[in-house]
Amino acid sequence: MNTTLHIAAACLLDERGRLLLVRKRNTRFFMLPGGKREPGEDALSALERELLEELNLHLDAGALRPLGQFQAPAANEADTWVQADIYRAALPHAVQPAAELEELRWLDTALPLPDDLAPLLREQVLPTLKRLP
Repeated sequence: MNTTLHIAAACLLDERGRLLLVRKRNTRFFMLPGGKREPGEDALSALERELLEELNLHLDAGALRPLGQFQAPAANEADTWVQADIYRAALPHAVQPAAELEELRWLDTALPLPDDLAPLLREQVLPTLKRLP
């Protein structure tokens, strides 16, 4: 039986248009910053909480624009799917990994993609970002 995790995540872009990716401790795959929604928590509230926990980043809800809702196999959990509300925003300043994050990486989407990207990011979010004006 498959489990579904409800998450909220953000495409945070720097001034050069690069996408911020994160890797959690003891995992292989890079993904968007964000995380699981708590019971009764809406997607924006969950994302604001996760960005503060993971990156010490405070973004107002008005800075986050919806990109869409996506579903894909979870990168680091067997027999699990993620149902994701994805937003995008400009990253206002440099950030450092906190909480369970081990590493940050900038992704230039114009270059060939590395093989260690989470399925949600590789198969759904990046193609959607490329279609934007």
